[in-house]
Amino acid sequence: MTSEQIRAVVLKSLASVAPEADLDALGPNEDLRDALDIDSMDVNRFVVSLHDALGVDVPEKDYPKLLTLAGAVRELQARLAAST
Repeated sequence: MTSEQIRAVVLKSLASVAPEADLDALGPNEDLRDALDIDSMDVNRFVVSLHDALGVDVPEKDYPKLLTLAGAVRELQARLAAST
């Protein structure tokens, strides 16, 4: 899966937890919690959505790696590559 495909999945998952957010304005290194005004429950729903879409397990200790758009793409790409 390419980084652009993963990015699209990440944005779709973010849209499901923050439907009112302007995801086009989201910078690659912005903290998702601040930029989208999401809380810890939203982050959990985001991770579950990613798991459902990609089949990737991310342990809670690694959630901080998913808290920027660039970080989420990088982490998910690494996990997908490791699972094949």
